[in-house]
Amino acid sequence: MNFLRLFKRNIIYKFKNKKKIDHHNINNKSLDELFTYYGSDKANFFQKQNRKGHGYSSFYTKHFNNLKNEQINILEIGSFSGASAAAFSKYFPNAKIFCFDINISKFKYKSEQIYVFGLNANNELHAKKILDKIFNKHNFKNFDLIIDDGSHNLSDLLMSLNLFFKLLKKGGTYVMEDFKLPNYYKINNNMDHIFVDELFINFKDKKISHSSIFSKQDQEYLINNINTINTYKGNFNDSDICFIEKIK
Repeated sequence: MNFLRLFKRNIIYKFKNKKKIDHHNINNKSLDELFTYYGSDKANFFQKQNRKGHGYSSFYTKHFNNLKNEQINILEIGSFSGASAAAFSKYFPNAKIFCFDINISKFKYKSEQIYVFGLNANNELHAKKILDKIFNKHNFKNFDLIIDDGSHNLSDLLMSLNLFFKLLKKGGTYVMEDFKLPNYYKINNNMDHIFVDELFINFKDKKISHSSIFSKQDQEYLINNINTINTYKGNFNDSDICFIEKIK
């Protein structure tokens, strides 16, 4: 990513007129209704129910309903317009939501619960600088929930898992949306590497894979720290989501 382009996008975000949502009294809605209200394709239907979405809301509710009123810290990788972040801020009224996106000029919501950072999440040095600032300013060390809804290219899915899973607290969950797009589409299969679902099978079997992304030590960390991996199919043939729970 060209530095000047990233800088320009951050400037546009800074001065953009964003919709303030803290006054929206809609915390009693279901997560699916909130996704629909703010226009997230995680809903069964979004954009005023004119378009069918991935239908991930029921899986999020299944895994995180117990956290609804807890004070939690969420990292969202790939936030686009901020629709899902806005929905999460209402579903988890005591949460802080940290959004990483390569193009925050599209982000259109504003809340005291939401913190937006323009960066390439797979630029490890830049990401670590931002993360250190977040941890120091907000006085915590690990996230309760990390959601990867970024590019869905195989290289990005793998690099994000390798970089960010370590930042989960014990018992936390790493969510990977559309993780099988590289299985279906050549454009997302952008490197010579086994697919994510195949990697998960090897983790389950405690088998070390040949990888240009994960070292042997990286894989051993994941094998020893993953408790469960739950995968689900959404509304479309290419809608796949997984919830990776870290050991407690």
